[in-house]
Amino acid sequence: MQTSLFQVEGVRVSYGQSEIIHNLSLAAEQSEILAVMGLNGMGKSTLMRAMMGILPTSTGSVKLGAKDLTGKAPDERVAAGLAYGPQGRMVFPTLTVEENIITGLKSDREGVPQELFDLFPVLKEMRNRRAGNLSGGQQQQLVIARALASRPQVLLLDEPTEGIQPSIIKELAVVLKEIRDQKRLTILVSEQVLSFALSVADRVMVINKGKIIHESHKADTDETVMKRLLSI
Repeated sequence: MQTSLFQVEGVRVSYGQSEIIHNLSLAAEQSEILAVMGLNGMGKSTLMRAMMGILPTSTGSVKLGAKDLTGKAPDERVAAGLAYGPQGRMVFPTLTVEENIITGLKSDREGVPQELFDLFPVLKEMRNRRAGNLSGGQQQQLVIARALASRPQVLLLDEPTEGIQPSIIKELAVVLKEIRDQKRLTILVSEQVLSFALSVADRVMVINKGKIIHESHKADTDETVMKRLLSI
């Protein structure tokens, strides 16, 4: 039986005495875009941070191919092929666009790969501008470019559409699919915007109170059912 590229099995995450993620498992294939959907407070960001090693897990495992990332620090996970775009964008505001991307490189002796500027032309135009002066949509592009600079196999994006205008959300969906197709990259995205998830993802899941309560391939996804599940 073929093993999925990225596997999370039986993960539990707690804040103090409160368990937030309950024995959760998921898997994603190479070149697949998987959207994990849910309202605020349902565990999306906690799950993303746990997969990246920012939050500890009390049980379970995280694997990328043959590499067991369980218990590894975030930088070790980056070295193994995992990358992360945090919620709220979190750029380095006083650094330039180019300097922000350089922080994502595995070696600061490398220059910014031209392919990143090809994917995000606006970043090339603004490469010498301070990141704090960019719009929300431009900062989100910068976060993704910085994550891609480490040449990952799996990209985790936490609520990338938050605070971004609808026209930019549509552009973002196009770029993510282009990235997936060009690099055969696996992308896991946590999301609340159903239209975005259905435009970009091959498969969708719904997380509710730290548990996966629904999973379907895009072609089999009923929007009415999804809207109901996302209102629980």
